[in-house]
Amino acid sequence: MRFLVVGAGALGGYFGGRLLEAGEDLSFLLRPRRAAQLAQTGLVVRSLFGDLHIPSPPHVLANGIGAPFDVVIVGCKAYDLADTMASFAPAVGPQTAILPLLNGMRHLDELAQRFGRERVLGGLCLISAALDPQGTVLHLNDTHGLTYGELDGSRSARVQALEAAFSKARFEARASGEMLQEMWEKWIFIASVAGITCLMRATIGDIEQGGGAGIASGLLDECAAIAAHNGFAPRAAMIARARGMLTAAGSPITASMFKDIQRGAQIEGEHIIGDLLRRAPNDGRDAHLLRIVHAHLKAYEAGRARTAEAAA
Repeated sequence: MRFLVVGAGALGGYFGGRLLEAGEDLSFLLRPRRAAQLAQTGLVVRSLFGDLHIPSPPHVLANGIGAPFDVVIVGCKAYDLADTMASFAPAVGPQTAILPLLNGMRHLDELAQRFGRERVLGGLCLISAALDPQGTVLHLNDTHGLTYGELDGSRSARVQALEAAFSKARFEARASGEMLQEMWEKWIFIASVAGITCLMRATIGDIEQGGGAGIASGLLDECAAIAAHNGFAPRAAMIARARGMLTAAGSPITASMFKDIQRGAQIEGEHIIGDLLRRAPNDGRDAHLLRIVHAHLKAYEAGRARTAEAAA
């Protein structure tokens, strides 16, 4: 299989690097600046599962894609998806599978509208990773899971081909027959963690110490009710696990969205929170906490935009 990994940031660099390490036929789709950086330093990954250095990793620029790829792996931020789709569109042919690793669900519809639903797989990853100022991929935790599957749950030939390729790579890959269920469950967990840590501007442990565990738990319940309304009621074990993590004393956990707010950066508020609220019953009137979270994020975005205008 010929893989195209869109970008060599934290996610793309890690999983793409591991696939190259395993001998897969893979290229990164890069912007000129990142291409120049990797030409100089190579792709460097630091991980407790083993460091990696690939000198001059195979890559292509958007205007240099000459033929379709078998698989396109997409791990961009949701707010960059439109531009990202335009960049890799020449790589999509009649038999191309697109494997997105974004949070939420809206991107599935956007990819399907652009390329056809038959080309879109479901996917999610469990990893904490970042780029340092030198462009090194830093793996920050002890998980590196990638789950993938057909949206209809079938065990297709392309899922089996991915299984064969991923099984050789140094990360935990799993084909799922319940991909939409798993994506919804991850979505409501991410929305709950992002919602409470952004709203409180604090870690889970500090929120618990401040008496906010019940609020975090209530936010999870609202998100779970929305999933159930859409036909994907979370499983009891998932809710118990999520509730434990959201209310754990002393937990240092925060969401990446909270870290983005701390940096004054752009956030995925609409993709993770706004879209979830739009799928709520009764126009979201019963999702009181989620509506507060959404208003809080919109206020942050308004202030950020005003600051940018003043600086222009």
